[in-house]
Amino acid sequence: MKGYTPPPRMVVSNEPMPITRNITITEGISVKDLAEKLDIRVKDVISRLLGRGVFATVNQTLDAELASEMARFFGADTNVITFEEQASKDIDAAAGAAGEDVAAGVTPRPPVVTIMGHVDHGKTTLLDSIRLTNVAGGEAGGITQHIGAYKVRITDKESPAFGREIVFLDTPGHEAFTRMRARGAKATDIVVLVVAADDGVMPQTIEAIDHAHAAEVPIIVAVNKIDKPGALPDRVKKQLADRGLVPEEWGGKTVFVDVSAKQKTNLNLLMEMICLVADLAELKATPERAATGVVLEAKLDRGRGPVATVLVNNGTLNAGDNFVVGNVYGKVRAMFDDRGQVLTSAPPSTPVEILGMEGLPQAGDQFVVVADRDKARGISEYREQKAREAALAKSSRVSLEGLAEQIKTAGMKELNVILKADVGGSVEVLSDLLTRLSNEKVRLRLLRSGVGAITETDVLLASASNAIIIGFNVRPERKAQELAEQEEVDIRLHSIIYELQDEIKRAMSGLLEPTIKETYLGRAEVLETFRIPKVGTIAGCRVTDGVIKRDSDVRLLRDGVAVFKGKVGSLRRFKDDAKEVTNGMECGISIANYGDIKARDVIEAFVTERIAAEVIA
Repeated sequence: MKGYTPPPRMVVSNEPMPITRNITITEGISVKDLAEKLDIRVKDVISRLLGRGVFATVNQTLDAELASEMARFFGADTNVITFEEQASKDIDAAAGAAGEDVAAGVTPRPPVVTIMGHVDHGKTTLLDSIRLTNVAGGEAGGITQHIGAYKVRITDKESPAFGREIVFLDTPGHEAFTRMRARGAKATDIVVLVVAADDGVMPQTIEAIDHAHAAEVPIIVAVNKIDKPGALPDRVKKQLADRGLVPEEWGGKTVFVDVSAKQKTNLNLLMEMICLVADLAELKATPERAATGVVLEAKLDRGRGPVATVLVNNGTLNAGDNFVVGNVYGKVRAMFDDRGQVLTSAPPSTPVEILGMEGLPQAGDQFVVVADRDKARGISEYREQKAREAALAKSSRVSLEGLAEQIKTAGMKELNVILKADVGGSVEVLSDLLTRLSNEKVRLRLLRSGVGAITETDVLLASASNAIIIGFNVRPERKAQELAEQEEVDIRLHSIIYELQDEIKRAMSGLLEPTIKETYLGRAEVLETFRIPKVGTIAGCRVTDGVIKRDSDVRLLRDGVAVFKGKVGSLRRFKDDAKEVTNGMECGISIANYGDIKARDVIEAFVTERIAAEVIA
């Protein structure tokens, strides 16, 4: 058009602005949030990103490096903090804006106590006596395989600490669970070091002391088994004094209590001492704020999905809260305490099992409640993407040194392993253990590790890659078992870490002894249970596959996880004893010396025989 002058085109300058301010950004910040922090238009940030060859939308998350670069271009230095730190700041800022006195809401909280010490020194039995329950009896080989968390109330009316609560974390004693024990130490306020009076200071006792010192946590020593004939409590005090833990009566600062877990001697004194040390530490929390915590353990439950044991450190966790934990987000659908009771809220220093996660978090991940579910999802997806990128980069990296190493190890035998366990902590520890077992003749390669029962996918991968499958406290699904037999895939099942470690070592050195082979007979589904006086629990079952024989061994499965292994106590059809019951028939089964059977459990029957073993590597 004549006389028309077009407006000048907007040109985005490529020259960075001078640095004039400092802003705080979180990991995985969105383009929109970054623009707000920089106080500029969103389209300016998007234009700059386009100039960098990055196609971004308003809600896209940026990694910390790219966000910092963008901020510097627009004249701001950045301080990058984690999402959890930002959430904590937001909560405090909201409380301040509402006119609440943050200091006024602070109240004393129960101490979190980790029980540590050497294998078989009586840690779990001591906790049993305090809780008046029986945990050790249910552990494989009497050895704790997972972290347990329990809240105990002092009920002795004569005790000065009457009515107070203590949270106990029971960590595994076996040396291969060092990482889980280290994690237990980080979540704790006080360490109770259990040392057997008849055994004295052992390697893991020293290791536990190192963990406690590293976490800068006060130590109380419980000298256990003082009722045993060969008990020498003074020798234990001397050995520990040499390592810097000098008893109070000898002029030191460490509290020592002589106890007997079996005879329940001095347990109240031990709890009073824990309360006293906690009072000196002035442990505080703010119940009115949103909850933060740490994941102690996580597992995959067939009926309930991902289940995590979370210790609430601060604030109150309520049913229905949205949260982020590591690279997983979710909403609290249900909460249970250590005795399986349903909770609607969990105050500070409460261990709870929570349902409602979109995935399985790692043990040790930070747990934080957030108000905005979309924000939680964004952070979770960003972290998941970063983890995936890291894993891909790790697997695809090739170097000349690596090539030389491959040529050098061409004659080395390789044992491919697929590992499945019942909880995340065990997977982590066993993965570490197996990779460390490689030697100059055999290299162990962990193809896959995960939580839950052994599936058909695992068997197919094992078949394709010529791998063996190791199950720790889990069983193969029925179809997976059939496929394994068909494909001749070796499945090794264990419930005690010593045995697993020894078997792999023997296999690698070619010294496998004759093994016990299990021959599957059949399985029955429990329809209903009946308690009969002087007899115990009888399971009314229908045989769904194969045959159940009166003299067979049985394994009780709950959600694909082996709960108990024993023998058939009695087998009946109607009121008559039966020698065997075949597929499709109904029968009554009792398991010898075991009564905790529930409807929908599966009883699997098998016979064992000794066969000459082949080297699996």
